[in-house]
Amino acid sequence: MSAMPRTKVAREDRAAVAREHFFERGVVPDKYLSPLILRSWERCRDVGLDHRDGGSIEVAGRAQLEESRNQSAHMLELASGVMEHVFEQIRSSGSMVILADLDGMIIHSLGDAAFVDRAQRVALQPGACWSEARLGTNGMGTALLEKAPVEILGSEHYLDRNIFLACCASPVFDAHGRMAGVFDISGDYRNPQRHTLGLVRLSVQLLEKRLFEAEFGKDILIACHPRPEYVGSLQEGLVALSPDGTILGANPAAREWFASQSHDAAGSSFNELFRLGFGAIIDRLQSSGNALVRLGTRNGGELYVQLRSIRPLALAGAGDVAADGGQPRTEQRLRAQAGAAPAARAAERSEAAGPTLESLATGDERLQRAIDRARRIGGKDIPLLIQGESGVGKELFARAFHNSSARADGPFVPLNCAAIPEHLIESELFGYVGGAFTGARREGAVGKVQQAHGGTLFLDEIGDMPLAMQTRLLRVLQERSVTPVGGMKAIPVDISLVCATHRVLRDAVANGEFREDLYYRVNGLTVTLPPLRERSDVGTLVDRLLRAEAQDSGREAISISAEVRRFFETYPWPGNIRQLHSVIRVSAALLEDDEDEIESVHLPEELFGPEPFVPTQHGGASPAPSEGVLPPSEPGVARSLDELELEAIAKVMQEVKGNVSAAARRLGVSRNTLYRKLGRMS
Repeated sequence: MSAMPRTKVAREDRAAVAREHFFERGVVPDKYLSPLILRSWERCRDVGLDHRDGGSIEVAGRAQLEESRNQSAHMLELASGVMEHVFEQIRSSGSMVILADLDGMIIHSLGDAAFVDRAQRVALQPGACWSEARLGTNGMGTALLEKAPVEILGSEHYLDRNIFLACCASPVFDAHGRMAGVFDISGDYRNPQRHTLGLVRLSVQLLEKRLFEAEFGKDILIACHPRPEYVGSLQEGLVALSPDGTILGANPAAREWFASQSHDAAGSSFNELFRLGFGAIIDRLQSSGNALVRLGTRNGGELYVQLRSIRPLALAGAGDVAADGGQPRTEQRLRAQAGAAPAARAAERSEAAGPTLESLATGDERLQRAIDRARRIGGKDIPLLIQGESGVGKELFARAFHNSSARADGPFVPLNCAAIPEHLIESELFGYVGGAFTGARREGAVGKVQQAHGGTLFLDEIGDMPLAMQTRLLRVLQERSVTPVGGMKAIPVDISLVCATHRVLRDAVANGEFREDLYYRVNGLTVTLPPLRERSDVGTLVDRLLRAEAQDSGREAISISAEVRRFFETYPWPGNIRQLHSVIRVSAALLEDDEDEIESVHLPEELFGPEPFVPTQHGGASPAPSEGVLPPSEPGVARSLDELELEAIAKVMQEVKGNVSAAARRLGVSRNTLYRKLGRMS
């Protein structure tokens, strides 16, 4: 087998040569193209595609696009938040985040304006179908056919007009293992972003996890893995169980473990695998206080298990024993629940423990003031409005408020008004009856307002809610009841309302973008969360995130160097806590196995734009050194080798305009080595 190209440039050169061989001679030498791309090219040729085709691309009309979105509404709802988060991480990289349905039709996209203009020339936009049979080898279409993640760069695309693209895509599978769509990040291949395919894979894992939890959220749900450090990660197994222990569903990681035990997951009994009976297992899980429980398997192995949700009938008195000394009452309840009526089985799941207002207190005076004010209205019928920039932790604060209130045992139901397409907000918020519109589920759907009954409804970015929806929401808040779309009967609801926005709602009211009467309904108490750059507790936050990251990655501890700590405490953090969390997570991932301290070389380059990280004596980061940064030596004074080396580095860095990778190639050293040497120039 030939070696893989060492750089994307080399890969593009090989692909260009492969095109010449394939389209002029009909064959491609193995060393020029991966088997996956070659299979795709051959499929395209077999269906009669002309690689020179530059004709117009048909884009679905609004009605057809809306129908496709309705058919994938559940996936689209859960994917919207994931896409928004991913786009925040890659913003200004000249990329698009895309979701397409099973047919390859794009149903939602987010992108940088500069790249969107170019993408629309090849119909990389909602309504366009990017199946392989229509548009040749491409990320979305090829991933759907291969049923696996793919990366298609530059000349690896079949059609000439798509050669400027770099596409990384992965299929999305639903809770039952059926393919539901495809997730894609596309950009200009001349501006490649490292780890894009890995980011796509992680995004799909998160989306598939949400699909699984949404499908089985009203059943007994456990997380598991043979290694304890993987429970709580995206690699964990998830198993949904009925009250009698029958396995209702298992995600890919869990199915893989079941297969290793020579056990068929679907429809089998969970306790066939373990020494303990199912009722005893549930007793142990409930009494563990959300801790991991190690279960011994019948074949001598072990599995680490954590309870994620359980139907309310199985909650009370975990571990207690019946008066007659018989089976544990938990097992009696489980057996009773297995034969309960469907209405009882539809009861809301119990919420796992989460943050509280007290746990958010880290020493910042402005944040503490917001915490104290919010705590005083907990349990009272007063709406809470949380203001703050994007990324300051508004949803986390809302969850903490819920968990600190008298409604903590009820559901916390979030909805991001900016992430849901406008035509879906009404049905998502208020629900709908069966057949209310084209693509609606036959059994209908319960909306977010009704789901939050007895708990808290959190409306994030309420300032972006369409005016028509504002009118309906106001009526719900006034009448304390909701009428599903297409329905006639009003359903009483009891909810605590928490809203959040990065906008100044008072200005939106003045501009006619937000109803004044709704403003006074949601603005019971307003708290403003300070941006990270203005907080005095950055160091404490960093330490908390490092501990959490160490736990998630299975390390004993992760620390940061003094210079990186100074940088963290002085950097302006335009992305706020979300950005800080992302930086720490990426930096920790770049640590070698024998490293436990984050240094400047581990920080992501995009944090500093084109300039490398050079800590100053007062913290922060300086631009790349140039001629004049190092003082010239006095005449007649011999310079050391270190001085000469640093002077040479400064000269090269100026010539390549601060591009560390280019400087490293010119100097013949690794990029990490160059970073270390740059650190000595501060």
